[in-house]
Amino acid sequence: MYRLPGLQTAGQSRQVCFDNDMVNTVGQALREADGIILGSAVHYASATGAATSFFDRLFYSLEPEAKKLKFGACIVSCRRGGSSSTFDQLNKYFTISQMPVVSSCYWNGIHGSVPEEVYADEEGVRVMKTLANNMAYLIKCRHQSNVELPEELPDARTNFIR
Repeated sequence: MYRLPGLQTAGQSRQVCFDNDMVNTVGQALREADGIILGSAVHYASATGAATSFFDRLFYSLEPEAKKLKFGACIVSCRRGGSSSTFDQLNKYFTISQMPVVSSCYWNGIHGSVPEEVYADEEGVRVMKTLANNMAYLIKCRHQSNVELPEELPDARTNFIR
């Protein structure tokens, strides 16, 4: 459940209705952060239902300027298959929010049913470490840069039902 836009006072940020909802806490942290890494186990070739619900509510509740041009990356963990479709699903939160997607040396997945198996996936561990290094590098570059941010274009909506 979300607060209706008409119920907000001027300058008030959107938040979910429940004051103790973790979405509000993570949303505030993202407002102050340079980027975010989302992660989920793979259930039925997609992110878990709990992760999907959380991320849907998080990205919906945040105002566009809280996400725009912040770095985003996702990681997925699975026993066997479904990591590519889950990786694609999670990256869409970033692309719809004008967030540059940070890459690694392969798709950001790691395999294993339990932590011991995950740590044994040497290729997956390498992918995760490369992702962390790339995220840190891009954030450092952003802080070192004096390049102006791109101009905001006016909103335009197309109704494809004619």
